[in-house]
Amino acid sequence: MMRLDHVSFAVGPDGMDATVERITDALGVDRVKGGIHPRFGTANAIIPLADRQYLEIVEVLDHPSANKAPFGQAVRNRSQVGGGWMGWCVTVDDLAPFEERLGRRSVPGNRKFPDNQELTWKQIGIKGLIADPQVPYLLRWDDGTEHLHPSRAYEPQARLVKLSIAGSPKRVADWLGSPDADPFDNVAVEWVAPSGTPGIMSVTFSSPKGEVTI
Repeated sequence: MMRLDHVSFAVGPDGMDATVERITDALGVDRVKGGIHPRFGTANAIIPLADRQYLEIVEVLDHPSANKAPFGQAVRNRSQVGGGWMGWCVTVDDLAPFEERLGRRSVPGNRKFPDNQELTWKQIGIKGLIADPQVPYLLRWDDGTEHLHPSRAYEPQARLVKLSIAGSPKRVADWLGSPDADPFDNVAVEWVAPSGTPGIMSVTFSSPKGEVTI
């Protein structure tokens, strides 16, 4: 199983609140305050989407973990150049094939809720995303956390329709170990030739304000 799980948008120089307000106003949706990722030195806000997907707006914190964890480094790198789309994440049933191919172990992640419930997962591929922003990172949510998935924070008001990515579909297919760089039934991927650094150029949503591209 391979499924597009979420897209990540790094805050710009105006900070978290202003970035979240700009995106929620464009889509006509509500936000959910996510929380802190203590292992990564980051914090996020969430916009639940249909089909068990979500949009994450993420900022780096002034925390030692952010200097050590690749995810914190990735967020800082994107924010320092003005913010914007940082990456996309694919969830899989088994991370072992990716661990073997990349030659390293996945790392744990966690986020605690105010009621002390904890969402936990393992992820791999952030170093690949830093080196080549067109490729997604891979994640597996821990068993028993299904009810805490960020897409369930409220009844979704929007849907992810299309990713526009500057890059090579063959490169992404090879990275995923898939014959297809777009193995997702409900999301289109448009590939454009990179004129600079490859990566996500835009994301299109179906929302209460119609079809909106950010």
